[in-house]
Amino acid sequence: MESIVAIFENALKWIIKNINDPLWDITVLTLLGTGLFFTISTGLVQLRLLPQSLREMWLGRASSGDSLTPFQAFATGLASRVGVGNIGGVATAIALGGPGAVFWMWITALIGMSSAFAESSLAQVYKIRDPNGMFRGGPSYYISRGLKAPWLAVAFAITLIFTFGFAFNAVQANSIVEATKNAWEWDANYVGIVLVIVTAAIIFGGVKRIGQVSARVVPMMALFYLIMAVIILGMNIEKVPGILSNIVSSAFDFSAIAGGMFGALFSKAMLMGIKRGLFSNEAGMGSAPNSAATSDAKHPASQGLIQMLGVFVDTIVVCTCTAIIILMSNDYGSETLRGVSLTQKALEFHIGEFGLHFLAFILLLFCYTSIIGNYAYAESNIRYIRNKPGFVLAFRLLVLFFVYFGAVRDGGIVWAFADTVMASMAMINLIAIVLLAPIVWLVLKDYQKQIKAGKEPVFNIEDHPELLKRGVDPTIWKQN
Repeated sequence: MESIVAIFENALKWIIKNINDPLWDITVLTLLGTGLFFTISTGLVQLRLLPQSLREMWLGRASSGDSLTPFQAFATGLASRVGVGNIGGVATAIALGGPGAVFWMWITALIGMSSAFAESSLAQVYKIRDPNGMFRGGPSYYISRGLKAPWLAVAFAITLIFTFGFAFNAVQANSIVEATKNAWEWDANYVGIVLVIVTAAIIFGGVKRIGQVSARVVPMMALFYLIMAVIILGMNIEKVPGILSNIVSSAFDFSAIAGGMFGALFSKAMLMGIKRGLFSNEAGMGSAPNSAATSDAKHPASQGLIQMLGVFVDTIVVCTCTAIIILMSNDYGSETLRGVSLTQKALEFHIGEFGLHFLAFILLLFCYTSIIGNYAYAESNIRYIRNKPGFVLAFRLLVLFFVYFGAVRDGGIVWAFADTVMASMAMINLIAIVLLAPIVWLVLKDYQKQIKAGKEPVFNIEDHPELLKRGVDPTIWKQN
């Protein structure tokens, strides 16, 4: 096993060295441009309808059948979002990009909320029923049906499988190992084996079980972490104005440029903030639409608003809590500390040794639910390519291999691999949702029209026959 892992690691190093930097230069520009495009064209949907997104999430808890409820689909998406990116990702961004990286994480989230609304609404529009009666969908479906480009849909599915099924799960496992080693000196090999076993127990249970587990665990673990952050904030409230000022002023310090093809355009703070922001909130990446499509929402925009809220919770709330914890400590400028270790050290500074153990426990929950949430995304796309039991089984075994790989390898190679495949995936999805923007506008207009009329929004395909020519399944949105 060790020799196989080593060979694979060498191959990854070659790919990362030759592809990662130029690919990210292009991705940053595309990501920000797409977010601004949807922000303007939807009339600031992320601000105007933020209160409505809270209402949709609350009302989306009721079940109406075997499919996931809108809230369960939201929780599955949040399970993937809320994890190591909120703890280790924020710390890495600050360590490499300085406090200004936090500002660019905020910007990525705020403008990315509109992209998140667009992609998740499209996922609902183009969802289908599988042979078991469950809803499935996502970028592969709206690319194939809406853009009539099945080849590009398969390309996206492959990049998503590598990103979420393999790379991101390796990152989660790597972070669990780092946290438990710092707190309890657990051996990486043993932790990796245990992670493989408990992950297998869930992924062989199916996407329905993932949604049920996420709906219970994610709110609880997020609440514990937020309570701790609020306590630390209260203990250091006098430092907040200075920290906020430092974040904003550092964000525009271009003395340390990022390098690469367009390096002069980006500071290290900007590039690291956008990279880690995208890793954490996934806005526009094309991941959350896979869970958004599984819900039985009555209107595509309803689920779009709910998934948009996930970006806000992930970055503006949870990531900011981590940033405050780190920036209120005295170790964030250390060259030897980054990732989970930096966040653990900051907690130890504030609340003593208990902080090491507390974060290790919380991270176990964060990362484990992220692993199963990531798997849910990847499984949907595996079934899109080839929905055969043997093919799905082979994929599940590969997922378990990457969980172990991430647990026993260096964090640098694992994070770099994740960055490379993440950018590839995001580029395909961002181009697709821009090309399908007229459908996003149509769905939003229909939703707002019904809200203005005092109705509970329900999407009826008979009111929009033009969508039948754009590949929408007429049986999904036909109202009796």
